[in-house]
Amino acid sequence: MRDSVDVRDPAEGALVRISPQSRTVLLYVLLAALWIWLSDRALDALVRSRAELSWLQSVKGWLFVASTGALLYWMISRDLRRLQAANRRLLDGYEQALRVLVSAMDIRHRETGDHSDRVMRMATGLARLAGVDGEALRNLSFGALLHDIGKLALPDAVLIKPGKLDDEEMAVMRQHPQLGHELLQRVDFLRDAGEIPYSHHERWDGGGYPQGLAGEGIPLAARVFSVVDVWDALITARVYKPAWPEVDVLAYLRAAAGSQLDPELVALFLANYDQLKALAR
Repeated sequence: MRDSVDVRDPAEGALVRISPQSRTVLLYVLLAALWIWLSDRALDALVRSRAELSWLQSVKGWLFVASTGALLYWMISRDLRRLQAANRRLLDGYEQALRVLVSAMDIRHRETGDHSDRVMRMATGLARLAGVDGEALRNLSFGALLHDIGKLALPDAVLIKPGKLDDEEMAVMRQHPQLGHELLQRVDFLRDAGEIPYSHHERWDGGGYPQGLAGEGIPLAARVFSVVDVWDALITARVYKPAWPEVDVLAYLRAAAGSQLDPELVALFLANYDQLKALAR
């Protein structure tokens, strides 16, 4: 959407920029002036009785209020629709840029395929089934896409080590939720998307990190994502392990319900498994 219109100044031949609000005001004033001028002359030409003229002037005034109110409503609604469309395009542009960043991050992490985009699609699908919508769903989608953004600050020796991490390396790895949360707080439109990066390693029984949250004290977005992330981590090959058979993955999810994972969300995931798995493709 263009925010302004260029018109040429006849005196200097220079372009003068007219803002949307100025354009709306000018159009309103022009139409109101035309209405008053034309209606006054029409009444003067057609009506001779002063009493009738007074009554018609009153009617004309109310019609003016109603018609200009409707005109203002239409003009404001039109500009708001244009603004919303521009915001959607801007948000789409942000998301495309983030997808490029995350794709590069997945390559650095040696993740399988489009890991971050895949778990975002599945987490968004599970969240919809759990009743999440609107702004909360948008924040959840961005948070899922950027769930491991904090790993950008970790050394490769820890991040892509092919074997088991020792205690010191695990301590470094466990810093990434806090680092991810801090990174997102620096970006205005991502501040509310930090629940998943910060809390997706919390456990239902309180044994997770970095905050040791438990049960419903863990944000819903993070609980939703954890189910999907565990499924994806097990069913795909990683640098430190082969892919698990699907039957073993589903058995693990059932066993982890109520300890590592939210039992209701695990049940919802399994009840809609085919639909959610299709989102991963």
